[in-house]
Amino acid sequence: MGESMTRETAVEAGRVRQMWHLLEPLHALLYYAPEAFDEAAALGYGTAERWPSYFAWRSAPLGATGPARVTSAFYSFSPAMVARYVPGETSAAPAEVLAARLRAVDRTYRAVLGEDTVKSPELAEAAALARRAAEAVVPLGTAGRPLAAANAELPWPEAPHLVLWQAATILREHRGDGHLAALLAAGLDPVEALVSFAAVGAAPEAVFESRGWSAAEWSAARARLAARGLVDGTGAATDAGRTLRSEVELRTDELAAAPWATLGPEATSRLAELLGGPWLAAIGSGLLPAENTLGIGKI
Repeated sequence: MGESMTRETAVEAGRVRQMWHLLEPLHALLYYAPEAFDEAAALGYGTAERWPSYFAWRSAPLGATGPARVTSAFYSFSPAMVARYVPGETSAAPAEVLAARLRAVDRTYRAVLGEDTVKSPELAEAAALARRAAEAVVPLGTAGRPLAAANAELPWPEAPHLVLWQAATILREHRGDGHLAALLAAGLDPVEALVSFAAVGAAPEAVFESRGWSAAEWSAARARLAARGLVDGTGAATDAGRTLRSEVELRTDELAAAPWATLGPEATSRLAELLGGPWLAAIGSGLLPAENTLGIGKI
């Protein structure tokens, strides 16, 4: 990567990141909505906390799998935490989970976005544009992108609001898979990735405790980063640490750009415009946490 970006590259990276910020809350409603917990409970999952259904919903496209494969794909979660929830406490087959996942999204979108929005021509247009971008993922290549590939293989639902959610999911997993590649290239292991992100102020350290790492593991990762000159004695990022994280985020944007380049700037801008209302509804629902490990989603 060069020492500086051209203005054109910076603008493109900004657009790619904007599309992620717009689509991520629409995807993430699944993990917090009461309608989704209802569907999870019907499958036999516990709902006292969100993790049993989170791991079920997100890993179902991978098929019947164990904790090692899920840990590798999810990356930032402690292997011990993944092992507590995968393969899970229910015998529901992946196909059953996927069907319940769509039912959960259907009910959630109707509740959060409203029936008028769900049935609107604007949402149908947004869904069609998002699907065009998501369908570009496979022809562009899914090597090294297991979650994107698994979701892209699923059949498309008919209802536009479900198409929008599925497209958002494919695109966010495509970006996430690329983000893991950027972290690996930067020499940041799973817990170091979180420590370095907290160090630049993305969210308080307490927010990252949700990933299941012990205090000892967190401290050891911080010591490793300090030895590399990436954090100081207080755990705050040094100039080198901030630079490395900026490079990771830029590389993530670059690796996520191809579907949007395929869609084209005019159509991408139109999609961004159409997503404004649904995004506001998702954020305004109060279902999503104000602080999260992604550092996005605030009005």
